[in-house]
Amino acid sequence: MSFFMRNARPDDLQTLYEMAKLTGGGFTNLPPDRTSLMAKLERTAQALDRAEGGIEDELIVMVLVNSATGQVRGTCQIFSIVGQHWPFYSYRLGMLTQHSRELERTFRAQMLSLTTDLEGSTEVGGLFLHPRERAEGLGLLLARSRYLYIRGHRPRFGDRIIAELRGVIDEAGGSPFWDGLAGRFFGMSFQEADEFNAVNGNQFIADLMPKTPIYTAMLTDSARAVIGLPHPSGRAAMRMLETEGFANPGYVDIFDGGPTLVGQIDSLKTIAQARDVTLAGIADDDAGGQRMLVASGRLADYRCAYGLVTDGDEGSVMLDRTSATLIGVEPGQSFTIAGRA
Repeated sequence: MSFFMRNARPDDLQTLYEMAKLTGGGFTNLPPDRTSLMAKLERTAQALDRAEGGIEDELIVMVLVNSATGQVRGTCQIFSIVGQHWPFYSYRLGMLTQHSRELERTFRAQMLSLTTDLEGSTEVGGLFLHPRERAEGLGLLLARSRYLYIRGHRPRFGDRIIAELRGVIDEAGGSPFWDGLAGRFFGMSFQEADEFNAVNGNQFIADLMPKTPIYTAMLTDSARAVIGLPHPSGRAAMRMLETEGFANPGYVDIFDGGPTLVGQIDSLKTIAQARDVTLAGIADDDAGGQRMLVASGRLADYRCAYGLVTDGDEGSVMLDRTSATLIGVEPGQSFTIAGRA
């Protein structure tokens, strides 16, 4: 079976809604709410209709398509810049060291400080792959197709990029971090807060949460134990991000305590190692070649897939027939390739 990435369209609503119901909660960027999902698709359409460059507050929703059936089997998102309409809040883990001469002891206290340090960053998120398709490197295709899209539309994005990973959620759908911290101030369950945030944003957190640093020693043991940890289903995603060049500087999500990873766009491996080539010719599917990411097109015409690439002369390559069809390139046209990260 062959899969390819494209930008989402309004008629993808039902499929995205069905996938959103499979996430298990805590997946803010893919809420099981038709109105919210349609708003995302409408924002995507508006972004794809804008021909001129420059950074604006835009959202691109992308989908993974099975070319044989036409079914959408995964999705991911790119936020061009965060913190424009309401502050982008995170907690940052820090340490306060104090010394007592009388006691001859040094005390170190871990603290959570509410911050907007990451405002202005590009964000990648909302990555979800249908449980039946979690093989053959499709998760990598979902993730890395976003970076090639950013590379092909570079003036629309800044320098820094972030990725928020879902935190630990218990079997009942609750968040130990939320219950041990924010839940005490809001009198609402994590599920209620998560649903509200997905539709309305997290400004209410900033309005009601204390602005002073919070000593983690004052939290419950269960809350402290999950600070900065990804949901078990997100561990592979965290490894992919770290391999790509993201780092973990100590930011955590204000809802579930999951880690926020940070990178520099031009230093990401996919972007740094990608190159533009010319299609010299189309090869038979069984002719072999190096399996690489291949991408072409701009805005609504963007496509990305795996392809079998054979180097030619002076920046030209041969590409297998199936992937050439998937991304819509013909001999003489240029496209982008990237090896395994």
